[in-house]
Amino acid sequence: MRIAIIFLWIIHIAAIIGIALGYEDFFLPKSPFTMIYLLFLLIFFFKIESRKAVLLFIAFMFTGILVEWIGVHTGTLFGDYYYGINFGPKIDGIPVLIGVNWALLTFTTHLISKKFFTSPIAIIASGAALMVGLDFFLEQICDFAGFWHFKNGAGWYNYICWYVVAAILHAIALHFKLKGNKILSYHLYGVQLLFAIGLWIVITI
Repeated sequence: MRIAIIFLWIIHIAAIIGIALGYEDFFLPKSPFTMIYLLFLLIFFFKIESRKAVLLFIAFMFTGILVEWIGVHTGTLFGDYYYGINFGPKIDGIPVLIGVNWALLTFTTHLISKKFFTSPIAIIASGAALMVGLDFFLEQICDFAGFWHFKNGAGWYNYICWYVVAAILHAIALHFKLKGNKILSYHLYGVQLLFAIGLWIVITI
């Protein structure tokens, strides 16, 4: 697992450096492959050893796709936005990998939260906050990266809806006593946070 994690950090740091040097047309279209690699690490090293955990991941993935579909096609969730070209293949305007990311983020932030808190309310609240925190930084780079585009920017309504949906997923994960690899969770979450913050710095300086 150590080599796989080192490679994970290398490709993200290389992407930030490459984009800073002006090679965004090379790196950004490869974002779906990076997400697939994150999924690969989760499958093989998160220690999803029960049928329950597999079903939870699938349920969270389809929930993510559903809420994004509602958001894109009705504007009643997250605001007025649409997906760009760099998040992989889409079904009716929604990238399949966005569902994977919803599930992956729920799994990893849930394990991180359980490391620091024992209170159910604190676990749910902090897990949802970690997801929204990452979303905040992703919103700063999404247009540049070609991930998704808000017509009037991502406002407070987007973050409230994100938090509510994330909290529901964390409550479900807590109910079913989700377990996994905490160390891997730190890396899977941390590398996405680093990339979002790093790219934000690159495009603003």
